[in-house]
Amino acid sequence: MSTPTAEDTGLKRSLRSRHMTMISLGGVIGAGLFVGSGAVMNQTGPAAVVSYLLAGILVVLIMRMLGEMAVANPAVGSFVEYCRTALGPRAGFTIGWLYWWFWAIVLAIEAVAGATIMQRWLPGVPVWAMSLAVMLLLTATNLVSVKSYGEFEFWFASIKVAAIIAFIAIAAGFLLGVGAGDSPGLSNLTAHGGFAPEGGVTILSGVVIVIFAFVGAEIVTIAAAESDEPERAVARATNQVVGRVLVFYVLAIFLIVCIVPWNDAKLGESPFIAALDTIGIPGSADIMNAIVVTAVLSCLNSGIYVASRMLFALARRGDAPHALLEVNGRGVPVKAILLSVSVGFVSVIFDAISPDKVFLFLVNSSGAVALFCYLLIALAELRTRRRLEAEAPERLKLRMWLFPWLTYVAIAAMVAVIAAMALVDDVRSQLIPSFISLAVVLVAAWLRYRQSGERATVGGTQPSRT
Repeated sequence: MSTPTAEDTGLKRSLRSRHMTMISLGGVIGAGLFVGSGAVMNQTGPAAVVSYLLAGILVVLIMRMLGEMAVANPAVGSFVEYCRTALGPRAGFTIGWLYWWFWAIVLAIEAVAGATIMQRWLPGVPVWAMSLAVMLLLTATNLVSVKSYGEFEFWFASIKVAAIIAFIAIAAGFLLGVGAGDSPGLSNLTAHGGFAPEGGVTILSGVVIVIFAFVGAEIVTIAAAESDEPERAVARATNQVVGRVLVFYVLAIFLIVCIVPWNDAKLGESPFIAALDTIGIPGSADIMNAIVVTAVLSCLNSGIYVASRMLFALARRGDAPHALLEVNGRGVPVKAILLSVSVGFVSVIFDAISPDKVFLFLVNSSGAVALFCYLLIALAELRTRRRLEAEAPERLKLRMWLFPWLTYVAIAAMVAVIAAMALVDDVRSQLIPSFISLAVVLVAAWLRYRQSGERATVGGTQPSRT
């Protein structure tokens, strides 16, 4: 089965190596790290660092599987095409629409989060108005060209990476006794009830919460189809994801739990602000809030890009309306972008008029969806790897470690995390709505292919140009 590349879809290979580097870096660093990590620390204690390490290992395995398939075939739509080829058209339909739904809802979540922070500086402007303004700005950016998206993401990600590196340098220096202030050393790791004060089970429940902070690492495999060096970009990003997880997450969280007692109430706001306050950095709250807003804008920017390319890939195979294949002279799928952001706009409106019912249901309905997608990716890698080994081993330039055993471990871990969601208070409410989303998409997939059986639309259709 052939898979579409940028040349035969009307998309442009405008993303350069520096764009791809920062897209892959930025995809791992989100608001979930800067803000959400505090809740995990309050629940788990210093052992939160183990939760982040375990969740990071799982994401590293997923990225390695994706990298193996992407380097072998950098297709438009990335894992949608891999799942379609390996598991059949229903699987491609299912993962594509689930992943699109996840990011369409994330647009609203991030817009509202960013607007809430900005309201501290602009108290007279309603949250919904700022949310819509931010979405309009980044929609316009994505409509200009894929290079425009890449440039914005390059600078957004650069700010996030610089902030993390600066924080690590400052925090490590403080612990080592550099500068003013008394360093607690490693005492906070055990001083307040031990390393795992709430018990070892909370480490595993922390993994369930933490795993969602890593979603976005896979964006680089989607952007690869519009890169001038797709194989090299994906291989580099996949090989470096281990270091990024260890440095940006595990090391940063370790430094925070060393500096701030795990039961400090300030962790609930932002652990980075709490750590910088303890160190004595003036204006730390405003500095970190500005960085969090940057992280939110980065996530919005990438969300619009990824959601539109998912729709484009689905339309390419006849799983979404043909009109979504239209690209303008700059290679931008305008209608796919507009449909994706329209869901975000409507969701922002629901946040204003029904935040505790409709908007909350929409948010929860996407909660476990990323895990469903990761599970399908792992299953696709199992079958794809075996097929490539038999038919075209020369295309396996990047290989999954210890195949197939680590793939089986990753599958078992994801099933365990999904099952554990029913036991963890912070994420239990997301489970049933997420399964409703899955059921809706599965029914749609069955209706789509009930007459044609398992026959896929092999050649696809050529895009039209507006």
